[in-house]
Amino acid sequence: MIRSVVPALTLLLAGPVLAQTAPQPYAALKDRPVKALSEQQLSDLRAGRGMGLALPAELNGYPGPSHALESADALSLTPDQRARTKALFEAMKAEAVPLGERLIREEMELERLFATKAVQPASLDAATTAIGATQGQLRAAHLRYHLAMMDVLTPAQVRRYGEVRGYGGADGHRQHGHGAHRP
Repeated sequence: MIRSVVPALTLLLAGPVLAQTAPQPYAALKDRPVKALSEQQLSDLRAGRGMGLALPAELNGYPGPSHALESADALSLTPDQRARTKALFEAMKAEAVPLGERLIREEMELERLFATKAVQPASLDAATTAIGATQGQLRAAHLRYHLAMMDVLTPAQVRRYGEVRGYGGADGHRQHGHGAHRP
């Protein structure tokens, strides 16, 4: 009996010590300016970067303007294609940056509601609905410019983009029966 009591007693006494030394996954986040967003996410939102929002397009054969510009030489973009891609990139950024800033403000408002203990079911619903709508608009903005790139690139360039990006040569746009927008 003593043999079974000693391990149990040891665990019972060690429990509080173990709990104090156990990692606290959110403790380091307490000092973030916007608790729900990392510094990298804040930077990406303010710069209009995609943050993986367009992965359904990117990984299914719809090139993004930013990465197409980065790979312009490998894709053999013509001067006209470069100009059109740059224009799409600038338009995407002009749309995404204000949405990113709005999302940051909305996250800050949600946080303020909790920090000031002012949150109520109605204000919680309103704040999270606003955040969700902005996230959806931001994602649609990024995806829309991937779609627009299909009018800029040839099917061969789309395939090459997939190769350059490490996805293989699959042209996901054509695979899904939509056909290429350009010959």
